[in-house]
Amino acid sequence: MIDVQGLTKIYQVHVRKPGFAASLRSLWHREYREVRAVDGIDFHIPEGQIVGFLGPNGAGKTTTMKLLTGLLHPTAGQIRVGGFIPFQQQNAFKKRVSLVMGQKSQLIWDIPASETFLIHKEVYEIAPADYQERIDYFTDMLNLAAVIDKPVRQLSLGERMKCELVAALLHRPDLVFLDEPTIGLDVNMQEAMRRFIEAYNRDYKATILLTSHYMADVSALCDRVLVINHGKLLYDGAINSLIDRFSPYKRIALVLGDPVAAETVQAAVHSGGGRLVSYAYPQLEVEAPREEVTGLSAKLLTSLPVVDLTIEDPSLESVIGMAYANTDEPQPAEAASEPKEIGV
Repeated sequence: MIDVQGLTKIYQVHVRKPGFAASLRSLWHREYREVRAVDGIDFHIPEGQIVGFLGPNGAGKTTTMKLLTGLLHPTAGQIRVGGFIPFQQQNAFKKRVSLVMGQKSQLIWDIPASETFLIHKEVYEIAPADYQERIDYFTDMLNLAAVIDKPVRQLSLGERMKCELVAALLHRPDLVFLDEPTIGLDVNMQEAMRRFIEAYNRDYKATILLTSHYMADVSALCDRVLVINHGKLLYDGAINSLIDRFSPYKRIALVLGDPVAAETVQAAVHSGGGRLVSYAYPQLEVEAPREEVTGLSAKLLTSLPVVDLTIEDPSLESVIGMAYANTDEPQPAEAASEPKEIGV
């Protein structure tokens, strides 16, 4: 459904030194530097899959989303989305795709959301019977009966985001790009949005690419993630494999029944191949390579007065942070005198 090869987006950014003299010089002679927002990435997403697209701020996520939806023209590389080349902006492509950005609004502030839905009905040429069926579906799924006829300015943030989703999905796209759809929402509203996204994917076999800084969104919806930083794709695969790759350690949390000298604890942990993370009686936390966890746990149980023991993987947030930190600093950009051909 989505096929990307060597996708690259380079911006020429004006560089100007501070000061009045530098401002005058820039009128006649401007200096530029290259910024590779997206730098030769490749991936393929099959039909019906929900994929998490992760990266720190400025990593290239939103730029990639805009390239995939045709809002930006790539500098180089090939893109196929649903069999179309996005930047050609064919009407058949526009009817199959939708981009939802959590910080952007397409609703008209002073009129009810239902009026915006009617505008979208005409724009996407939705038959009256289909329109009513879809409105009923979304109203039921998102509990919007008391909301859609209120002026948008009177709605809460969560209610507005629900209506934003309806406006974006009213033409029933099978290619959906969600850029921070739960940003700013409370925990209950985030969960409601996740349930809806999961239901939409299930009911309409939609292919969904999701960016979010809330790892709960990703772990709840996605079996596969793409990790990007400095415009380069660092990882493409299952979440479990991501944890294995970037965090080869597990943590063992213990509760001790009696006080034990710190030297004794340190010796027991070290002899089992682990590392003492923290010890403040009765809490003890130890880190060990995955292959050493079983032996270390047995060693601690026999040598210390343990009353409770828990083995945990690191949190997804910490693993993603390790993936970002694993990225080398970006190298100076190469000259763009010999650009690649853009796929058509």
